[in-house]
Amino acid sequence: MSPTAHLSCLWALLVACLAHSIRGSLRAQAPGPQPLELKEVFTLFQIQYNRSYSSPSEHARRLHIFARNLDQAQQLQEEDLGTAKFGVTPFSDLTEEEFAQVYGHQEAPGRVPNVSSKVVPEEWGKSVPSTCDWRKWAEVTKTVRNQNNCKCCWAMAAAGNIEALWGIKHRQSVEVSVQELLDCNRCGNGCNGGFVWDAFITVLNNSGLASEKDYPFRGDDKAQKCQAKKHKNVAWIQDFIMLMDNEQAIASHLATHGPITVTINMKLLQHYQEGVIRATPTTCNPNLVDHSVLLMGFGKTKSVARMPAEASQGGALTRPRRSTPYWILKNSWGPKWGEKGYFRMHRGSNACGITKYPLTARVDKPAKQLSVSCPP
Repeated sequence: MSPTAHLSCLWALLVACLAHSIRGSLRAQAPGPQPLELKEVFTLFQIQYNRSYSSPSEHARRLHIFARNLDQAQQLQEEDLGTAKFGVTPFSDLTEEEFAQVYGHQEAPGRVPNVSSKVVPEEWGKSVPSTCDWRKWAEVTKTVRNQNNCKCCWAMAAAGNIEALWGIKHRQSVEVSVQELLDCNRCGNGCNGGFVWDAFITVLNNSGLASEKDYPFRGDDKAQKCQAKKHKNVAWIQDFIMLMDNEQAIASHLATHGPITVTINMKLLQHYQEGVIRATPTTCNPNLVDHSVLLMGFGKTKSVARMPAEASQGGALTRPRRSTPYWILKNSWGPKWGEKGYFRMHRGSNACGITKYPLTARVDKPAKQLSVSCPP
């Protein structure tokens, strides 16, 4: 067994034992001495995610935050209506405020700027297949990016959208520059946040986008002058569109044209491990969206027969558990988070505001300019 797998097994055992005891101790206890089991789990967390702290007092503070996050994860586990599992993640030593400041972007405004954006109603009423997973296309699938401490989820989602649509339309795999979107953004925010439409407008303004190889991602807060004119472009867009705020229409467009960017409330993702999140408006407000990701597909979980409580008294009847429809989404927190960098959310309930800003580019190569000369 690998060291990582061994740590995961230890975590599972220790966290299971701690799940209920931590909640009770936290309610009665101020920051201070913690149970031995909690310290062991925290030590494993530090090893797994290479965490170290500047002082004993900072270590004690992070341990207390870690304990509260385990309590929160257990509460989410009890409240969620889907199959999601919540627990220890790379963000378990961060407060909710710290997590929001580093990994999201500012809360999106009430409406999108009316620049090259169009609502597309024709997707309404079209038939939708039962499953769709664009990860199975070689030209679409790319390594899950990691934004690290740069608030650039919006740029990474837009870049992923352009790459996927380019691969589908031209059967040509490209990897475009996220750093160009940060350096050349019309708002000049860089790693301080932005919106998907800012990225698309930047590509339109620059008449294309360079490759990741030529213009690599730096992901730091140091301002860098736009270098777009120094590099050859490898992908172009004609414009971008906003789809209807309807999940049927979104699914139809996704299945017909390819991956779409969406902006969601990321509150539940801090503690997410795997499975299908089925949030309620109370646990994940659909109006407060602050994180952009790439919608890659959809499907349904398998129906599972379960044993009811009364069966344990001698009965043999089983009751089927209904399948759960879900969306497949690609995040920008690296492949070690969630389901190898992806996560799933319930489809059909506007989970975490997934229908608020469904945006996608229209990709195409630039039209050739016909040479014009004066007739003799």
